[in-house]
Amino acid sequence: MKAVLVIDMLEDFFQDGPLRRAREGLTTHINALTAEARKEEIPVIWVRQEFRDDLDDAFLAMKKKDIRITIAGTDGARILSELERASEDHEIVKKRYSAFFGTGLDDLLSKHFITELILTGVNSHACVRTTAIDAYQRDMNVTIPVECVASRDVEHHEVSLEYLGDEIATVASLENVLASMAI
Repeated sequence: MKAVLVIDMLEDFFQDGPLRRAREGLTTHINALTAEARKEEIPVIWVRQEFRDDLDDAFLAMKKKDIRITIAGTDGARILSELERASEDHEIVKKRYSAFFGTGLDDLLSKHFITELILTGVNSHACVRTTAIDAYQRDMNVTIPVECVASRDVEHHEVSLEYLGDEIATVASLENVLASMAI
């Protein structure tokens, strides 16, 4: 069984730079993928990073540099409004790069007999990459539709997709991923 993970498609990440420019295309492609997933009764899981205002639960670099992004209760921690969500979708809140670290994702995937993940979202060089690696370490098949991932760091985005595609994941076009969902 497959599931689609949509990682960190949050307002704070799309304020400027490459992600701001990629926003429309990225959300359009993710909406197409999640709509097809629901049609095929494939679970959709929204994964979002969120921290307390005092950064007590934030990772070390955020604390050291006093980086205040995706703070609970702020607009910046909200999933982009143009993304289409459904009542049957699931949501996981994470505190680190990987969607597996310290969350209930393992239990949710086990409950739904998920053996394959389709990963989407940002940042491909950090959160998408570590989630893919953690899924691979759990012997899960991982697919990454290239039109559904992006990064604020374009160079590391490309390097990450090349690295993941060598062994850890199948990096494919959205068209091919959509075609495989109906099988």
